Amino acid sequence: MSIFDFLDLLGTAAFAISGALFAIKKRMDTFGVLIIAFVTAVGGGTLRDVLIGADRITWMKDLNYIYVIFISVFFAIVFRKKIGYLSKSLFLFDTIGLGIFTIIGTEIGLQNGFALLICVALGMITATFGGVIRDTLSNEIPLIFQKEIYATACIIGSVTYLILNNYKIDQDLIQFLTTIMVITVRLIAVKFKLKLPTFYSSAN
Repeated sequence: MSIFDFLDLLGTAAFAISGALFAIKKRMDTFGVLIIAFVTAVGGGTLRDVLIGADRITWMKDLNYIYVIFISVFFAIVFRKKIGYLSKSLFLFDTIGLGIFTIIGTEIGLQNGFALLICVALGMITATFGGVIRDTLSNEIPLIFQKEIYATACIIGSVTYLILNNYKIDQDLIQFLTTIMVITVRLIAVKFKLKLPTFYSSAN
């Protein structure tokens, strides 16, 4: 298994746990927890594969993704009381998945010969649209459409990846560094409450 495949499965696990914890927090039943975990884990990648015209959706041609999701959901349910407060655990796993999937989507864009701007967009879509589907199904305003630094962190990481990719740097190191960058930007933004500006007045 290549480092690329490992990171993809790791990101799938992180987002599946994130989705499961989100559903548990919403007090959904077991089926609801599984569905929300599934769409969170593979929703962004599925949309990416459809947009680029992939022969087959990634998780449909490799059952390892399904196995990872089931194991992750089982882990989240069984150890939900031992992995800390749900909100903190949800944020942690969501941030890890965000970092990994940004780079996965960007690299897939490069492999398919797309323009750099499209590669950045694919990185953001892969990382964020599973969460969009999760929030939509749960009757929540998707986080990406709010003023938090979320998609912006993906864009920063993706652009950094593309820049470093022009230099003679080990590919695994580039993937690691840019994944950590996305995670770090997200953590700093939440820690210091950094937000994108809006044009709404406080009265509205």
